[in-house]
Amino acid sequence: MQSAISLESIQNFEGKYPKQLRLLFFTEMWERFTFYGNRALLLLFMVNYLHFDDAKGNVIYGTFQSLIYAMPVLGGMLADKLLGQRRSIIWGGILLAAGSFVMAIPVKESFFIGMAILVVGNGYFKPNISTIVGNLYKAGDGRRDAGFSFFYMGINVGAMLGGILCGWIGQQYNWHLGFGIAGIFMILGLVVFVKNQSILGPIGLPPSEAILRAKTKLGISKELLVYGLSLLAIPVFIVVLSYYKIYSYLINPFGIIALLYVIYVASKLDKAAFLKILVALILIIFSSLFWAFYEQGGGSLNLFADRNVNMNVVGFHLSSAAVNNSINSIFVIALTPFFVVGWIWLANRKKEPNAAVKFALGLLQLGLGFYIFVIGAKFADNGMVSMLFFVLGYLFMSSGELCLSPIGLSAITQLSPPKMVGLMMGIWFLASSYGQYLAGIIGSLMAIPSDAATGKSMSAIESLAIYSNIFSKIAWVSAGSGILLLVISPWLKKMMKTIE
Repeated sequence: MQSAISLESIQNFEGKYPKQLRLLFFTEMWERFTFYGNRALLLLFMVNYLHFDDAKGNVIYGTFQSLIYAMPVLGGMLADKLLGQRRSIIWGGILLAAGSFVMAIPVKESFFIGMAILVVGNGYFKPNISTIVGNLYKAGDGRRDAGFSFFYMGINVGAMLGGILCGWIGQQYNWHLGFGIAGIFMILGLVVFVKNQSILGPIGLPPSEAILRAKTKLGISKELLVYGLSLLAIPVFIVVLSYYKIYSYLINPFGIIALLYVIYVASKLDKAAFLKILVALILIIFSSLFWAFYEQGGGSLNLFADRNVNMNVVGFHLSSAAVNNSINSIFVIALTPFFVVGWIWLANRKKEPNAAVKFALGLLQLGLGFYIFVIGAKFADNGMVSMLFFVLGYLFMSSGELCLSPIGLSAITQLSPPKMVGLMMGIWFLASSYGQYLAGIIGSLMAIPSDAATGKSMSAIESLAIYSNIFSKIAWVSAGSGILLLVISPWLKKMMKTIE
């Protein structure tokens, strides 16, 4: 397939952003609406509707989130080698919509089926739209971080809207309706992308249309074979989610194999390229720890907000699901313009901190956010924390996220050779996968026991003590990790010097 728009004309844009970024912004915005709309309801649905205990619900949630972030390794590889990013995004979006609609079916059995479909769909969608964003910029373009920050704002606009609408409707009116609304907006995102994808020029097209259409021994094209195998993976994930305890025996071998494969491929590169991959892997390890703590937002913090945060504001009782799953995005949207302008201002003066320092700042602020929750617990009224402390804690979590997540996406696309970008984006999400699974384990440590016979749970005062204890540990470990990364950042900067 030939394109009238050349890659050079796209990358030689004037101003802060290429026009193609707007398309990717809105596509990702509606996909994130779907993802975060579902995320707002998952754990609350398991605890309040399916009547799972806290520990079980947290680990299943962590397993699901881990699978969500592990699958992009395969999705990125298939896009690089066969499908191209555009087809992968479209196929992934179709599955994400389908998974949401299945979860909207009002029978308990639909829950794990829908979750499994979401896992496969996200694997195709998530790494490839970020790869396209990276391809809009030439190597060394100082506007890249600002572009990813703008793109990240699109993620959070969708997350905010999805968290508010699906969280409110699901928790206050009907759980299944909340899931269904998430699917409707995924279709909207797909329409936006399919209708306007021509402006991407050659970016995201398959490496070879001939190979893609070539017949396999089964008599179907390689493209159709990929789609068919994707559907066959769904029952596998249904089993993994249903028997979630087996997941720990799967994720470690998968991660080791992926890491060895990256090292094997990188060993064939020149020294400078190999060192860049090494830096990328170090940043990825720290990002995994960040997500293990940060992703309490969809797990333990969802339950904490429901049980121990005063949701009464000027006479109105707010939905804890809507508040907890939108407040972070609201802060990210509000803060992103300041970060975008700040990074560009520092870059123009050759004073912009490198990616390692930004990661360290992210971990330090994340730790501060959790410590504010601990302070709030000390001033709680009958076990109920003021929303002021809850909001302030999320403010620092959000500013920490902006120092790490969009910067990480940008850094991986810069540090990776062109033929490894999709793979390395997949590894980035695989590390997030480890973090997500660990988040579920950490969340299970905050399980609030209940009396099975009476159905009564702990009082707010008793549950607050459990949450506060673990939040304190998270705060100190996160801050300590940030300090360690600051210490080694000069060494990492030397290894990155060819792109600084």
